[in-house]
Order: sequence, then C-alpha cells, then structure tokens
Amino acid sequence: MDRRTLLAAAGAAAVLPHGLVRAQAFPSRPISIYVAFPAGGPTDQFFRAIAESASKILGQSVIVENKPGGGGTLAPIAAKNAKPDGYVVSQMPLGVFRIPHMQKSPQFDPIKDFTYIINLTGYTFGLAVPANAPWKSIKDFVEDARRNPGKIDYGSTGTGTTPHIVMEEFAQRAGIKLTHVPYKGSADLMASILGGHIQSASDSTGWAPHVDAGKLRLLATFGPKRTKRWPDVPTLTELGYDTVSESPFGLAGPAGMDPAVVRTLHDAFRKALEEPKITALLDRFDQPTVYMSAEDYTKFARQTFEAERTTVERLGLKGTM
Repeated sequence: MDRRTLLAAAGAAAVLPHGLVRAQAFPSRPISIYVAFPAGGPTDQFFRAIAESASKILGQSVIVENKPGGGGTLAPIAAKNAKPDGYVVSQMPLGVFRIPHMQKSPQFDPIKDFTYIINLTGYTFGLAVPANAPWKSIKDFVEDARRNPGKIDYGSTGTGTTPHIVMEEFAQRAGIKLTHVPYKGSADLMASILGGHIQSASDSTGWAPHVDAGKLRLLATFGPKRTKRWPDVPTLTELGYDTVSESPFGLAGPAGMDPAVVRTLHDAFRKALEEPKITALLDRFDQPTVYMSAEDYTKFARQTFEAERTTVERLGLKGTM
C-alpha cells in the first residue's frame, strides 16, 4: 500500500465516530459473566447455556464465573469495580435493588454504579417441603406455625434475596413467625432439605426435579398465576396472602460503558434468548422470558429500587444487614 493510500485510510478512520471504531473492535477477547449463585442451580444452568449461544454470535468465548454470596450481590459488586469496557458483566438479581436499603452502610448504588444492558428472564418461586412432612397444604403449614411460633424453619438462597423476602411477606400476612436459614444458592439449599436439615425451602425451581421425583411436596408458588407445569399447586395470592414475585434478572456492567458496546452485547444476548434450546431450557424450569431493552431495563432499575425501599421499610428490615 503506497503512502497516499495509507493517508486516505487514516483520514477515513479519523472521521468515524469514536464509538463506532470501538464497537467494530469489540469483542476482541473473551467476556466474563459473573453469576450471583453457585454452580449447579437453575440460574447457573441458564447462564451457561445462553453464554454458549452468545459466544457463537459474538465470535468470542463468554465465560461464566460463579460468585455466590451476599444475597446475590457479590457478583455485581465485583463487576462494578471492573473496567467499563464490556469484558466483565454480571447477573443482576432483584436483591441488588433491595439489599442496599437493608445495609447499615450500603456497598453500592444500583443506579449510579452500573450500566444496564438487557433483562432476560425471571423465576418461578415456590415453597417446598419434604414428601414425608406433616403439611399437605399451606393451610396445614400456617396452622402448625401459629401453634408453634418460631419452631418451623425455612431455607432460602440468602438474606435479602427474593425467596427470603417473599416468605417474610407471607409470614407477616399470615400472622406467623418462621425461622430463616440462609444458603448461598439452590444447590446447597436443596442438599440441605433433602438431607433433613431444614423443614421447608423457599426457592426458584431448584426444587423442580425433586418435586417431580416425589421427594419434595410443593405447597404453593409465588407468581401471579398457577404454573403450566404444576397446575394443581395454588399461588400464595389465590390463597389470600397477596404475595407475588417473579424476580426478573438480566445483565449489567460497570457504569460508563460505551453505548456501542452495550448495543453489541444487548443484540447478541437478545438473539441468544430467542434460540429454541434456550426457550426449551426456560420451559424446563418454568421460567418466563422477561425481555427488556437497555433503556427499559434502566427505567425498571430506578423504579424497582424505590419500590424495594418501601418493602424493606414495611417489613422492618431497614438497616438490618
């Protein structure tokens, strides 16, 4: 290439928008997704599947790194401290918008510290008990808890997570006192209830295979309507406890990400979300597709952060962590 051609090429590159040049170069190396719960649970399985699909679309490996703990906040906290170049992103569990209100000294601001990329799905939650438990229904569970305040325990995927908060709301509305036992994720929680170490478990569909195998009994689900997979199991709301949650979650990176990089990631994960093998996996876990664009997800974050403040105050959990 002669000098004149080189100068012309350089001039053309100089007039391109800076973001476009960066977007064309992205991604040039592997991308890490920090997942907020341990390996083996439904959240981990979903992210490993969608990461594989997104890798093919992006032309670079997308690597899942499990960072459980802190009620699902350790992964986002780790991501917020990374460079805002798109190579580190994190799952954003709903607890991200709740736990800062529960902490005496909040470790992060979910509005200022993150760039929201895409919301992907949500959870089906439910209360499961061992198959040999004395409770055949929520009515039995509540009546026993009223007779024995504080003597019935339940496990969840961590303090401040949605399975924890929904149970506290349910207990408040039912007029009962339960003892909470937090775990790092579904895999540990299921091992504990199957081993007879706790009496009940509030979780996403980590209990699904054990319910289907007859090892656990599903007393109620927490969504707005009954599930397709377990149509005979009532919701807490239809039982009169007015408690609903599907806990949408998606991906975000550190604050200050280039909009062109956000768009590249958004488009890849949206396309991956629509792949038949991903929709089949979501169906297996009875998880809904809850797509939000970067703009809509950012609005959702702001609204949810304020709504969770009200919930935490109503349950008397402000400043308890």
